[in-house]
Amino acid sequence: MHSHTTSDFDFALPPELIAQHPATDRSGSRLLDGGGSAPVDRQFRELPTLMRKGDLIVFNDTQVVKARLFGEKSTGGKLELLIERVLTNHEVAAHMKVSKKPGVGDVLHLAGGAQAVLLGRWPDANGALFHLRISCEPYALMAEHGHVPLPPYITHADTQDDVSRYQTVFASKPGAVAAPTAALHFDEAMLAQLEAAGVQRAFVTLHVGAGTFQPVKTENIAEHVMHRERYHVPEATQAAIADCRARGGRVVAVGTTSVRTLESWAQSGEASGDTGIFITPGFRFQVVDALLTNFHLPRSTLMMLVSAFAGYEHVMGLYAHAVREKYRFFSYGDAMWLVRRQASA
Repeated sequence: MHSHTTSDFDFALPPELIAQHPATDRSGSRLLDGGGSAPVDRQFRELPTLMRKGDLIVFNDTQVVKARLFGEKSTGGKLELLIERVLTNHEVAAHMKVSKKPGVGDVLHLAGGAQAVLLGRWPDANGALFHLRISCEPYALMAEHGHVPLPPYITHADTQDDVSRYQTVFASKPGAVAAPTAALHFDEAMLAQLEAAGVQRAFVTLHVGAGTFQPVKTENIAEHVMHRERYHVPEATQAAIADCRARGGRVVAVGTTSVRTLESWAQSGEASGDTGIFITPGFRFQVVDALLTNFHLPRSTLMMLVSAFAGYEHVMGLYAHAVREKYRFFSYGDAMWLVRRQASA
């Protein structure tokens, strides 16, 4: 196998295939079944037919916070913060959009009368994020005055519809700035149907960061610096995976964030932590057998992950098919079903 470069994960995507709004019904999207050698066009509602009794489906239960805050500098210049992580003592790490960057010690005026003092960069002096201390509790401020951090390719301002639909029905652990999008397709009816079919369910938490949308800028994949995200694999989920293995079931990850969490845990032995796991072709998967995922951005780390999982040629063929058949792409788009290609010994 030749070693891949970032260009190998590029593909032409007509902009009109980027879904700007969710399907009318959560589970009303299409499902590209890439589990066999040839693609099969299905509806998402057919998912239970692809599952087997005794399989374990693993969801990411992170909750998207309204992490986008608008404000201005003391000089009056407008700015926008995207709070990536809430630290202790009302401190946060955030992305900042502003014409001229403020200096350390400068006070920013945010929506709702809150103030933020710039303490420096995060996680270190060269970090991409800004380290700020806010005058009130950050989660409360976001809930009251924040906006849904819709991805950069969604062109409308957030609406009440986005508040409910850019969130999974089981979201319970606040901290993400992007939704685990494959899980957006699941409604209560689908969850009940899977349960009735004997499919077990478990949860992990990965607080998705904005880095998930970043294209890889270096042609040499190894030079890409992966973003870091907080994760947790509860003991109940660890036990559920062991039980699934014992009965011969498959571990089915919903979304690349669930894959990253499960494989980080397998690789490190740590049930909680910060992961910068970067999964590229050649990676040895230890936990996940099948994957339900949405369509990803060209040249992204997630294109590399799905190619590592199901085979590069196979995945690129599925994407070509999806473009031809006008599937809807990205966060509000359609889903794809993949099974792990056994690595050749």
